[in-house]
Amino acid sequence: MLGPMPWPRGFLWGTGASSTQCEGAAPRSDWRAWERAGRAPVSGDGNGFARRYEEDFAAYRTLGLTQHRLSIEWARIEPEPGRVDEAAVAHYRAVLAAAHASGVTPWICLHHFTLPDWFAASGGFLSAANRTGPWRAQVARVAERFGDLAGGWKPINEPNAYALLGWLGLGFPPGKSDTDAFLEALEAIHLAAAEAGALLRQTGKPVASVHALSPVLALDDASAEVADFVDACNWRSWLGLLRDGVLALPRRAPVERPDLAGNVDLLGFSYYFTIGARGGGIVPYPDGARMSPLGYAVHADGLRLVLDRLHAELPSTPLLISEYGIGTHDDAERAAYLRDGLAIARDAIARGIDLRGFFHWTGVDNYEWLHGYDLPFGLLDRERRVRPSAAVLHDAMRA
Repeated sequence: MLGPMPWPRGFLWGTGASSTQCEGAAPRSDWRAWERAGRAPVSGDGNGFARRYEEDFAAYRTLGLTQHRLSIEWARIEPEPGRVDEAAVAHYRAVLAAAHASGVTPWICLHHFTLPDWFAASGGFLSAANRTGPWRAQVARVAERFGDLAGGWKPINEPNAYALLGWLGLGFPPGKSDTDAFLEALEAIHLAAAEAGALLRQTGKPVASVHALSPVLALDDASAEVADFVDACNWRSWLGLLRDGVLALPRRAPVERPDLAGNVDLLGFSYYFTIGARGGGIVPYPDGARMSPLGYAVHADGLRLVLDRLHAELPSTPLLISEYGIGTHDDAERAAYLRDGLAIARDAIARGIDLRGFFHWTGVDNYEWLHGYDLPFGLLDRERRVRPSAAVLHDAMRA
């Protein structure tokens, strides 16, 4: 049991999803091209959210979940440079309006791993001209067309994970495997996220980040350098930009952008695993833990380490768990993992950490990228049957 302490008034209970994963890849996206090239399973229409969104929002509200993060797919809004698909705009407005009608507040994400094919082909975020041109225009367009229906913004999903997956040989577009290219991409995507956050804050709606955060533990003396490199990339880079307006990455000159300090209202993050460094390389942590099909050790306790570090680094910035969940066919394991995470979150609040919300990944089982439909993360399956693990979240909200 979680104990008698109530959650703070106004605590945000939600779920997260992305367009490609729940709607399928957009025809003019780089991910659809990736599928056509045989580099990823076919996503089809995702989990059918584009047709069943009213049903899904009603199910979330029944469970007591009043917040939902979704992504508005740029490749659907602007399938060709400068051409806005008004039907796509109308569809997304209908989705957002349906969320409000169900009592669910939508948080809008502008980029969740996929891009218009034309933007990716012209260099993507690595082109400074792309960031100040098409990307900035897209941010302004989304703010103008959807700002009245946005409950909040989460500009870019997991910037560090995006760079890692695409530029260090992990099978995502553009399919590169080069450390220097990874660092260049990481710098670019951090700048794009911060620039979008600074612009979206002008709408008056709250802006939260979604950093993919994993504690990094050096398990022997020989691995201190490796652990430091990982920490510099996954933590100190964006922390320096948010706190001081300086983005510093290994092997690259610092980028001074004082205008980007304080670019979010809520420091949001996803947590899935803890990183160990041993023998000069990266290993799962802790030893003996069950391995997820995604290649990491299942370890809820790392969430506490993330919350403690963020509070120590930025004690005056409110925190938000933007993603927490587990991919498993064993729903009892999902329930236990969820119970552990909720206990850690409640304990953090009791210790004075300003934690504002908990978003579960995900609501309805969806397309899990290179794993296709073989790895369920949902509180509901694709047939919209509620899993018993959903009761853990529902009971916690009622506490």
